[in-house]
Amino acid sequence: MTKKALVKANPKNPVQVEKMRVACKAAADLLDYLTDFIKPGVSTEKLDQLAAEWIAERGFIAAPLNYHGFPKSICTSINEVVCHGIPNEKDVLKDGDIINVDVTVIVNGWHGDHSRMFTIGNVSKEDRELIDVAYNAMMEGIEQVKSGAYVSDIGAAIYNYASSLGYGVVENYCGHGIGQVFHENPQILNHDPKDPHQDCRLRKGMTFTVEPMINIGTADNYTLEDNWTVVTRDGKKSAQFEHTIVVTDDGYEILTVSEKNYLKPPYNKK
Repeated sequence: MTKKALVKANPKNPVQVEKMRVACKAAADLLDYLTDFIKPGVSTEKLDQLAAEWIAERGFIAAPLNYHGFPKSICTSINEVVCHGIPNEKDVLKDGDIINVDVTVIVNGWHGDHSRMFTIGNVSKEDRELIDVAYNAMMEGIEQVKSGAYVSDIGAAIYNYASSLGYGVVENYCGHGIGQVFHENPQILNHDPKDPHQDCRLRKGMTFTVEPMINIGTADNYTLEDNWTVVTRDGKKSAQFEHTIVVTDDGYEILTVSEKNYLKPPYNKK
């Protein structure tokens, strides 16, 4: 059966893609910079301060700051936090923690969005496997991208890979189109909705994020009273990676590439 996709998205032209490339490089460079500071004894508030200073020194803008009221420049999601963790001085990283650091940098009006997982000290085998599955799930999704394919192909690949290994795949948060607007069409779901009203045909020049959130236990989650921090329903750990990509003639280009070749932890090893 031929797919029908009813969601429309406007591709970027080559000049606009180059502007996206610059913004995405900034996001990757920021995470490269923060890597050496993400260690035991450091608070997430300190990481936010370091990020804010790095961004301001270059004349860039932190997209999360004041976005719908979000109070900080980056998101820091520790252990059972699925996404949107708010940096604060009480969250001090300790041995055995895992953390997702999510940054979005605006450069000349264009957004670069990127996140990575980090391990703190001695992390359990179970948690390392979770992180590997989250990274591999992202790449399984990205590998589906080419002009003429569908957004639903991305979500199906992510879900089939991670769920087949017994992990919970978060369905109520997803990737998104991005450009001069932080979040735009299409939504990049982490599962196949099998609904043409949530699907989109991929075309050269489209830019969007792929960002699966993978849980050790249930995919169910809820939001804390701060109206931002999302945590797993069963208190088990969650992991996420995120790249911004552009659709090309013959596939895709990852725009948020680390100059230091940091892919997944431990980042001090090549």
